[in-house]
Amino acid sequence: MKEMRTLWVLDRFKGVFGKFGVDYPVMRRILQIKLTMDGRRVPTIIGKARNKDQADGGKVNGTEKNQFFSSLWLYLIFGAFSSMFVGLGDNFIFQMSLIFGIFMFMIMTSLISDFSSVLLDIRDRNILSTKPVNRRTIAMAKMLHICFYMFFLTGAIAIVPLGVGLVRHGIGFFLLFVAELILMDLLIVVITALIYLAVLKFFDGEKLKDFINYVQIGLTIVIALGYQLLIRLFDFVDLQQAVFQPKWWQFVIVPVWFGAPFETLLHGDNSIPYLLFSLLALCVPILTFLLYIKLMPSLERNLQKLADPGSRKKEGAGKWLKSISHLLGSSPQEEVFFRFAWTMMGNEREFKLKVYPSIGFSLIFPFIFLFTSGRERGLSGLPGTRLHLFIYFCALLVPNVILMLKYSRSYKAAWIYRVLPIGDRVPVYRGTLMAAVVRLILPLYAAEAVVFAFLFGTEIVPDLIVAGLAILAYSVLSFAYLSKALPFSERLETAQQGEGMRMIPLMLLLGGFALVHYAATLVSFGVYVYAALLLAANWVLWQRAFSVKLP
Repeated sequence: MKEMRTLWVLDRFKGVFGKFGVDYPVMRRILQIKLTMDGRRVPTIIGKARNKDQADGGKVNGTEKNQFFSSLWLYLIFGAFSSMFVGLGDNFIFQMSLIFGIFMFMIMTSLISDFSSVLLDIRDRNILSTKPVNRRTIAMAKMLHICFYMFFLTGAIAIVPLGVGLVRHGIGFFLLFVAELILMDLLIVVITALIYLAVLKFFDGEKLKDFINYVQIGLTIVIALGYQLLIRLFDFVDLQQAVFQPKWWQFVIVPVWFGAPFETLLHGDNSIPYLLFSLLALCVPILTFLLYIKLMPSLERNLQKLADPGSRKKEGAGKWLKSISHLLGSSPQEEVFFRFAWTMMGNEREFKLKVYPSIGFSLIFPFIFLFTSGRERGLSGLPGTRLHLFIYFCALLVPNVILMLKYSRSYKAAWIYRVLPIGDRVPVYRGTLMAAVVRLILPLYAAEAVVFAFLFGTEIVPDLIVAGLAILAYSVLSFAYLSKALPFSERLETAQQGEGMRMIPLMLLLGGFALVHYAATLVSFGVYVYAALLLAANWVLWQRAFSVKLP
């Protein structure tokens, strides 16, 4: 097994790990195997290899290729855009609080959606639990496995701002920026792990798995709201003159902690609030890390609860699902795959770990934009405006849901598609997409529509119906546009690789639906005409969009 530079760097700190009760040689070997396995891509059991790289087992020029790195350029672009805040001037509390707010928003959402499955992974327990390996060593290897990717993710986001800071503000700013990025990543990983530990402590079986998904939704909502609250900490004169007035409740806004040391160390502002913020930025990540080390054995012990199947669902649920599938399906095959996809979405923990965070964003984004645009009017000033069209933002989860329908941890079971007498795959895709829409998309939209009707009045009900029809059409068009595979037939580790740029046209398409809707509100009976057009479009799309040649 080849040596890795990452592990060579880690070797410099092996004495530190030993002091915390970690068996360093064993932890190093576990981590080495995990990183090696991450670099190996196995072609899916169904379908042709997409390219020569896949056919060669994921190697390029004989070396193992980790597809995670090929997606970092997207984070590099976001980081480049955020670097303009570093070069604005020297109002560090404003600039760096905003920078760290952006970074924490992006990194924590990536951690929740992409790396929670790593933190909660129990597949290696059958091997490691039979060996003389203590739980603290296993948990540390798991944490470092995540930190490895967090390092490169943070590096991609921060490399341009770091360069701008070095040129604009000097070496002291640069070194402080690097140190705080390390503390920020440590805090993000440890806090996420401790939250999951608290959940594991008090729940078990199926209730635990479901509650973890609810925690993810709650975390994404808190992140989104915290990011909005951060902007409102400052009174703006212009972009370079943002006035910060310290208040007690600002001590829970974490990005401000990391902005304060720049004022304290580089500007010499030793006022009490800035000193306290700076102490929090230094002490909280270190103290939480020490707490995590102490609780690591408990985390590994409680992870076993995820293997508990829990209580079975009641028989009535199966009868209800059969009735729904019979009502919506146009053929027996379509009904079968509607129920199959419905069950898989409910039982696949990894699917929910990747999809549920997007539900949190879709749930909160319409209200963020609504209250940002309408805060001067207040709630009483909302009726009569067209701000209810922000409800289209709840459809942001649609592409992610549809994209994830082809992935599964149990992808090898997809051989069943080869032996079943399936002549026409149209019912397979239509039944699966219909199940995703009914189970995940429409309930979220219905909940938001009820709240919007309460805020704006019942006169927007026709608009809400039109928006619902638009989202149905948008779901089919998203399916037609994204790459396709048979449901739950591809390896989960390859999820979302190379799909980042394909999401941008879909975001523009969703905005197009909203713009057409807005234009329709400017014309007498325009909304009703648009509703009729969407009804016809949905009928055509749901009938014919699946009839094209599909894999």
